Amino acid sequence: MMPKHVFEAQPDPIAFTFYPPVSLGPYVLKDHDPNGDWYIWERREDWDRTSLGRYGMPAPKYAMYLSPGPSDKKVIAQTEGKLDVIHDMAPEGQITLARTNPTSKAWFPSFPWAHPDPTLPAVIYNHEMPGLGDRDVRWALTLAIDIVRVAMASYRGAATISAIHVPPTGLYPGYYFDPLQDWLNAFELDLGGGEMYKPYDSDAAIKIANAARESLGDLVPTDPEEIKKYTGYGWWKHDLDAAEKLMLKAGFTRNSDGKWLMPNGELFKISLLAEGDTRAVMGRGAAMIVENWVEFGVDATHDTRDNASRAVMTGIGDFTTEFGWTIETWGGHPDLFFFLQSWHSELYRPSGEQVVGKNRMRWQHPELDRIIEEIQKIDFDDPRGIDLGIEFLKLATVEMPTTPIMSYNVFTCCDWRYWEGFPTSDDPYANPVPNWANSRYMFVKIKPKTQA
Repeated sequence: MMPKHVFEAQPDPIAFTFYPPVSLGPYVLKDHDPNGDWYIWERREDWDRTSLGRYGMPAPKYAMYLSPGPSDKKVIAQTEGKLDVIHDMAPEGQITLARTNPTSKAWFPSFPWAHPDPTLPAVIYNHEMPGLGDRDVRWALTLAIDIVRVAMASYRGAATISAIHVPPTGLYPGYYFDPLQDWLNAFELDLGGGEMYKPYDSDAAIKIANAARESLGDLVPTDPEEIKKYTGYGWWKHDLDAAEKLMLKAGFTRNSDGKWLMPNGELFKISLLAEGDTRAVMGRGAAMIVENWVEFGVDATHDTRDNASRAVMTGIGDFTTEFGWTIETWGGHPDLFFFLQSWHSELYRPSGEQVVGKNRMRWQHPELDRIIEEIQKIDFDDPRGIDLGIEFLKLATVEMPTTPIMSYNVFTCCDWRYWEGFPTSDDPYANPVPNWANSRYMFVKIKPKTQA
């Protein structure tokens, strides 16, 4: 939406720089750095006529957004009282603040601190690449992953894991995770030769917490219910024997070096595409997944690319596997149509053509189509949406089109030194991550801190 009264007066709207910008919000741009390192916004006099005015007057007269640099500089700035809100930082930065700055508060009061984003980092398989169209192979690769080591490598253990194909965000534990625990515990895989196997490990989060406690000590809770709330529920067992049986069932064999060969005798090769320094936790997690696969005998490599290159490669199917996310939910509402709509086979595009929406893995299944069509027919708030969501999660567990790993935990940290009332898990009136639009509600909720 663009302001008609501004653009219609421009002789060349394309060349128009739209400066200063026009906003529906309670702040107007006052000044900025020509290099883009900071912007200062001032509360407008008629704030009560704006979209946020219905909730009250925003307390800060000025709001400054700045680029504070890498994680360590953010930590130093907040410790010195110069940065009220950190958007995101490395886990090590949050650990430092938890240990040294008592006024810094994250989403959770303790480990793992971070806000679970409504996104689900996962291993995304291109089903049209050799071997990866077989669900037994995808399941074998899943069981070859050691979730404890991945959580420790990526987040120093401060991860919120998910065994199912939705992130453990907001009210989703109640909508989907709790109702599925009995089913997950009873779920079985056919390993071949009549052997059935239960792959779910309901204690996975406890194992992660125990591993993290070795270095973080008392910062990590010991109460199992707290651990489940903060670190997640269960995940899949790290079981190389079961994984081997699934590979053999799929017709794979090992060569003299112990490497896996496909049924046609060719070496089974995987390259895991992932981010680098832009999101260190993703790069570190991908590196550990590759290490796990290599230990299992897969000829796997870690391919770090910039965001633009990854988008092009995954969009046209020029990849075998990717560590990223193709599942992103509304954030709180249980309806899953936001990401599922583009997974319908009517929108399928083969590798070599640009993908439509989020089905980068090129997964097709008639039962998936039925579920999507049923969700499309009902009202957004119809409780049947949760039932259909559970049907989807069961189907995805059986087929494992991607291997869900964890939510993308954002280490947003607010300093309560000068202002109080920022959102937390105990007062979740808004998502605290400031690049989400609903973080604007912080401005009417925070109040100046009463100085002693």
